[in-house]
Amino acid sequence: MRAAEGGLRQRPVIGLARIFWLVPPLAAAACTSPVVLAPSLAPRSAEAIDPRLPIPPAPPAAPAGAALRARLAELVAQARAGDQAFASAAAEAERLAAVAGEAQSESWIAAQQALSLAVAARGQTTRALGDIDEIAATALANRGGIAPGDLAAIEQAAAEAAAIDARGAARVEAIQARLGS
Repeated sequence: MRAAEGGLRQRPVIGLARIFWLVPPLAAAACTSPVVLAPSLAPRSAEAIDPRLPIPPAPPAAPAGAALRARLAELVAQARAGDQAFASAAAEAERLAAVAGEAQSESWIAAQQALSLAVAARGQTTRALGDIDEIAATALANRGGIAPGDLAAIEQAAAEAAAIDARGAARVEAIQARLGS
C-alpha cells in the first residue's frame, strides 16, 4: 500500500508479456525478403550447344535467273557502248587540249566544248551503272533481300560498269588538268 500512499506506481506485468509475444513474428518477418522478378540462373537452351561444334556451311547459291542475267548483260553492253562513244569524243578533246592556248582563248574554248561532248558521251555508261544499282535497290525494297546468286550477278555487272566509268572519269580529269579547269 505504500504505492498508493507515496504516489509510486507499479507497472503492469501484462503489457510486457504482450510485447514479448510480438517479438518472434516480427523477427521472422524481418528476415524474409520481398519477391523479386529476377531472371533465372538455370541454364539456357543456347548454353546446351557445344561451342566447339562446326557451323554447317551455307547451301550453295542458285544461279541468277535468266531474265536478270539478260538485263544485266544488256546494261553492261550499254556501258561498253557508252565507253566507245566516250573514247572517240575524249580522243578529240585530248587532241584539242594538247594544242589549246591560254584560258579563254578560241582554242581553249574549242577544247572545253570537246570535253563537254566527251562528258555527255559518258552519260550512257553512268545510266547503265545507275540502272544496275536500281535493280538491286528494287529487289531489296520489293523482296526484302537479294538471293545470293542474283547478288553475285549484280555485283559482277556493277563492278564491270564501275570500272568503265572510273576509267572515263580519270580520263576527263586528266583533260581538265591539262586545260587548267
